[in-house]
Amino acid sequence: MAQFELIMPKMGESIMEATILKWVKNVGDQIELDETIVEIATDKVDSEVPSPVAGKVVQLLFGENDTVAIGKVIALIETESGAAEPKASPALAEPAPQANGQSPAAASNGALSTSTPVANPQPIGKGEGNRFYSPLVRNIAQQENISLQELEAITGSGMQGRVTKKDILSYLDERKETPANVTTAKATPTAKGTPVQVSYTAPAVSLDGNVEIIEMDRMRKLIAEHMVMSKQVSPHVTSFVEVDVTNIVKWREKVKDVFQKKYNEKITYTPIFIEAVARAIRDYPMINISVDGTNIIVRKDVNIGMAAALPSGNLIVPVIKGADQLNLAGLTKTVNDLANRARANQLKPEDIQGGTFTITNVGTFGNVMGTPIINQPQAAIMAVGAIRKKPAVLETEYGDIIAIRHMMFLSMSYDHRVVDGFLGGSFLRKVADYLEGFDGDRAV
Repeated sequence: MAQFELIMPKMGESIMEATILKWVKNVGDQIELDETIVEIATDKVDSEVPSPVAGKVVQLLFGENDTVAIGKVIALIETESGAAEPKASPALAEPAPQANGQSPAAASNGALSTSTPVANPQPIGKGEGNRFYSPLVRNIAQQENISLQELEAITGSGMQGRVTKKDILSYLDERKETPANVTTAKATPTAKGTPVQVSYTAPAVSLDGNVEIIEMDRMRKLIAEHMVMSKQVSPHVTSFVEVDVTNIVKWREKVKDVFQKKYNEKITYTPIFIEAVARAIRDYPMINISVDGTNIIVRKDVNIGMAAALPSGNLIVPVIKGADQLNLAGLTKTVNDLANRARANQLKPEDIQGGTFTITNVGTFGNVMGTPIINQPQAAIMAVGAIRKKPAVLETEYGDIIAIRHMMFLSMSYDHRVVDGFLGGSFLRKVADYLEGFDGDRAV
């Protein structure tokens, strides 16, 4: 008999920790090869971890809801083989050494009980500081106005002294000196250059009367934090345009059976919308950007995210990588695959990473338009409304006529720091032009 060490696997680029949601197997249970032993979650996605060996679970080293650094042993499995080597995990990116040659762990200043927050901290960039900080930790630090100096002083319990989510939340509990419902935004300079601290207080909620209290689940909390952060980071502007999609509706109705027979895929409107957006991005590449401080990062890859509803009612955004390189059949296959796996909670971390532009279909709920919130760190998001039959004026060689057409609203929210009305409006109009110019005789 030998004991196999099950290691917390690496779940994606820059993800350095994961939270144990549920142990599917308990101590004493038998487990087969590739059978799920634990369900884990990162700030990106939930995943099931299969057992790389068959045997009996003899020890669970962490409990549910514990946050564990990747590479740490989380369970012991008794096997009949003689090997007891831990399962290999992809190599971790080593943090940059300090100028004095010390490792990040050695350079830590020790336990930190309390600290005075530094006013007006700047957003912590990926390469700043002497230690590696995961995107989740950096986001928390930015939202909670934790300066880089404070972050550097926090003792990390992760691998090689890295600061984990648990570490930074513990630090916040210790330093908290103001009421929990008071939030302070980043200071903004006045005309005279004097910083003004902008703050707001959440209104008190009465619990009197006939009420039910429901605690947000983990994903809803993450969504809430992400949405608030996005509105704080980007000044949102929304533009609207109405589109005549009659040609698309008639074409899809005509070819859907042939399309499914030929490609074994159901053709929906989503891949057609994505195709138009990808073409428009090539015409207006400054929509496909991110903001890093005072730098504009122009994304050369066109990776379009599509908001998908989960059975829980939450939303997730799987990404179609290289959307501008796929034909309509390829887009349809990719869209259907991601949507099906999203509904089955089978998305992988890489499926929701790397997006450069997002589409959300509010028409699914019968809404004609919406004002979506930007999916940071992207600069724009487009909402597709419901398709409705409406009377519309058509210009013909014999004069204007009124006809029944299939009409739809597109709305796009964009970051007004870097996308002005001319660019945002022109891009949205170009998407509409591509949709209205769809060839009704297009071959399948």
